[in-house]
Amino acid sequence: MTDDDSDLAGFEQFSDGTGGETESSDAADSQSDDTASVADGGTDTAGATDDTLGGNDRFDDYGDGPTQTTTSADELGSVFVSGGLRIAEDGDETQIQASITPGNRESVRLGRYLIVPFPDGEELFARITALEYAQEFQTDDATVLTTRRRLESGDGFDERDYKFLAELEPGAVLFSESGELRRRMVDRVPKPGATVREATDADQIKTGLDIPTEGVFLGHLSVGGETVKTATEPPTVDYRLDDADEAGDPLVFRHTLVAGGTGSGKTHAAKNVLRQYVGRRYETDDGRDAQTAVVVFDPQDEYAQLHDDNPALDAAQARRLDREGVAYGGHDDTVALIPQEQGVSYPGEGHRAEQVPFTIPFSVVDDYDMPWLIAGASLNDNQYGALNLLLNRFFRNYNPGTYDQFLSFLDDPALREELDERGRVHEATFDAVTRRVRSIPRGVFDQDARSITELDTTLVRPGGVTVVPTYHLSTSRAKEMFVLAVATILVDDKLSNAPNSSRIAETPLVLGMDEAHNFLTDADTVQARKVVDTFTEAAKQGRKERLGLFLITQDPQDVADPVFKQVNTRLVLNLGDEDAIDSVNIPPALASKVPYMETGQMVVYSPDNSEPVELTGLPVCVTRHGE
Repeated sequence: MTDDDSDLAGFEQFSDGTGGETESSDAADSQSDDTASVADGGTDTAGATDDTLGGNDRFDDYGDGPTQTTTSADELGSVFVSGGLRIAEDGDETQIQASITPGNRESVRLGRYLIVPFPDGEELFARITALEYAQEFQTDDATVLTTRRRLESGDGFDERDYKFLAELEPGAVLFSESGELRRRMVDRVPKPGATVREATDADQIKTGLDIPTEGVFLGHLSVGGETVKTATEPPTVDYRLDDADEAGDPLVFRHTLVAGGTGSGKTHAAKNVLRQYVGRRYETDDGRDAQTAVVVFDPQDEYAQLHDDNPALDAAQARRLDREGVAYGGHDDTVALIPQEQGVSYPGEGHRAEQVPFTIPFSVVDDYDMPWLIAGASLNDNQYGALNLLLNRFFRNYNPGTYDQFLSFLDDPALREELDERGRVHEATFDAVTRRVRSIPRGVFDQDARSITELDTTLVRPGGVTVVPTYHLSTSRAKEMFVLAVATILVDDKLSNAPNSSRIAETPLVLGMDEAHNFLTDADTVQARKVVDTFTEAAKQGRKERLGLFLITQDPQDVADPVFKQVNTRLVLNLGDEDAIDSVNIPPALASKVPYMETGQMVVYSPDNSEPVELTGLPVCVTRHGE
């Protein structure tokens, strides 16, 4: 007989329950862990007799104990102290663990929300942050014998041989005050043996996570991509963004970022959220109650579909949206303002919204103080000063003045010589500025259409949606010029004490900008700094002036940091780039999930609204989307 055969013979004797006292009995006699006693409904296994644990039948009864003590479908286990039970001001020193009964182990997942009651009726709201198996008995399960037994039997392992532990992160203490469920910071520790159950009440979950009960709908609460189910109707937890003036500044005016890669459902999600803002009313600085206008810069000709119903949205889905108070359906007051570029046409086949062409008059460079709009390639500070001087002289002599007239003005050799002789602009600087100005697309300014400054009441309409599509324009530079010109007009009139358009100044405005990274980049050029400075100031003043930036991007790391810092609400869908994920600055536990999110899944980080959470967006777009 070989040594291995001898070992196996001894093992067979052990497994048949013969040959003397078993290893399990030895372990059970010395067991002092309170986890087993709690899971077994309070039986102290450390004091159990050999008769209690000696036979296999009695051992089976012991193993089924935790399952039998579960009296409710949402009860998962109980709190235990052998691993430490501690609440501390320093969250890293806090330790709460629960022992999960065998019958519940397969359903428990990281991130699930739990309730732990206190004796006086208050409750601890917590989240699972770690799961682990620990040995129930003091045995070595990594032996050759144990491995062979499992391989030969095909049974794997017995759940009853192990403890299954969940580490809990306390979130809040829930309590009732004047009949209202409220929350406070965690200031007490749960009792050893307290029942741990899954949170299945929508009000408890919302209160625990500090989610507003009313506001702009963003999606349904989820954990690990699975929608959180409750015992209420509907069986989901809707997530709302605070929209009430009474609670302070509505969060839409503290700005929103939607970040997601290709195929993440970014545009679908953005359209669903923007549709909720249509027609909402806010109090203005002068005490008026005014409807919001929505303006969206659209690089792919998708947002004008906000005008059209979605044929894929059926009656059952519509009834559910009605029950949850979610706005859906095309919005009739949607207009597509079409930028006119020389030699370029707009197909406009993907929607039924009204189309209104417009042009950018060259005079806006003076009226709205944006010389950077015609700077072309990068200018240094000296060249930018020269451009300002030339523009000021031009507009003193030409009113309103066109782009072609400005080019003719620069072609005057006498002007070049005069400025050089007087030491105002060196000839080389003059030539550099002229080259930059001539490098911009010539077909952008002063085309055969109404001026955008004359269309201010079309651009901004209380309760209306205006979409500015740019995908048909010839170059990225032309797109940038149109977007930045119109956006600057909107921002300037919102912030100015003497606005050119009272309509723009007086109307609450949500300004959507898709591919925002292309327009608000933190480049090291004079014109880029001027643009970033303008929009940073807009973001800072947005709360007061009722201007909300709604930035949509697949490259959040390229959005200028001064603008990014002003964004309060971040909706982060799937991103595969590590730099992009780092840039959105969401909690690490949620950031680690971002690369694995399926289409429509997102993380919402809005510190002034709720705790950070995962959401699943609506599976269907509330307006037409796609072909």
